[in-house]
Amino acid sequence: MNCPIIQLAQQLIKIPSISPNDYGCQKIIIDRFKKYNFLIEIMSFNDTTNLWAYHGKQGKTLAFIGHTDVVTAGVIKDWSYNPFIPTINNGFLYGRGSADMKGSLASMIVAAERFINTFPNHIGRLAFLITSDEESKAINGTKKVINELIARNEQIDYCIVGEPSSNIKLGDIIKHGRRGSLTAKLTIKGTQGHIAYSHLANNPIHSSLPFLNELINKKWDNGNIFFPPTSVQIFNINAGIGNSNNVIPGELVILFNFRFNTELNEEKISKKVKTILKKYKLDYKIEWSLSGHPFLTKKNELIDITSKIIKLHCGYHPKLLTDGGISDGRFLSQIGAQVIELGPLNKTIHKINECINIIDLQQLSIIYQQIMQKILLI
Repeated sequence: MNCPIIQLAQQLIKIPSISPNDYGCQKIIIDRFKKYNFLIEIMSFNDTTNLWAYHGKQGKTLAFIGHTDVVTAGVIKDWSYNPFIPTINNGFLYGRGSADMKGSLASMIVAAERFINTFPNHIGRLAFLITSDEESKAINGTKKVINELIARNEQIDYCIVGEPSSNIKLGDIIKHGRRGSLTAKLTIKGTQGHIAYSHLANNPIHSSLPFLNELINKKWDNGNIFFPPTSVQIFNINAGIGNSNNVIPGELVILFNFRFNTELNEEKISKKVKTILKKYKLDYKIEWSLSGHPFLTKKNELIDITSKIIKLHCGYHPKLLTDGGISDGRFLSQIGAQVIELGPLNKTIHKINECINIIDLQQLSIIYQQIMQKILLI
């Protein structure tokens, strides 16, 4: 197809950049940026490749945030088309990363090229922060780049994360915040023994059941006008001695995750969990891992501009929501930027036969370009 957006998306999809590997995706982007005299910096941290690039030197900074890494394709034979051979069928582009988020990257980059061609001497600074570590640990990616930019006193005023935020139709939702994510690894200690002599043992599975019941049924908060109530999900339970069917285990390991709103923080959650553990007199060890704090961008200039552009090009007003998983937007909020997420439909992300509507990609690129013009020509 003779469309620069689709051609670039196809180039990127061909590369099996399973997180945290970039495998040359960012080089393709850098080669394009060089033609437009972007100032380019590669920031590599351990196994992760990051790209920080910008055009223009004065005025406010509008940054587009994206990632070149993708999740595994799973069993390739289950796909209708090879996930790393981009295929167009019935108006859709198929391939791993087409929706999350190599398609968005292509739309952003081509929008920037058109914008600079038309306004080479624009006032503000147009920036891109692209990582290869968003889908895995997210330790050496955007988080470390932002820490480096903060150390330099860099300023980012507006930020658009190109994650697939749309639900039923393009632009129907703008994500203006996300819940925080806190994971616990809880080890309940017991006493190993023979199942036939249970009075000589202490089964940690049995003793933990009242705690687990209260954990999953507790009302942690009521949420607020922007966020739903905090939720908790147990996602792994492990105990037992191999395949033996006559041994009471000596310990139980439970993994659970909180998606929490701005009514709570990790300290308050930890304290409440410990109170419940103490209530049931459990012998335990608990380890906490914070993936991100909740963040919220209240209605502001960037939201107003984006909403008006979507209404103009799509014919409807977007809803402002904070649901879904975490994103790299959480790192941008700490630099003081107005942060929103705006991207294609999320219907097929991480699934077999991931795909994206070609017309949506073209329309998304126009929306991105219009936002650039509204922000960077003031």
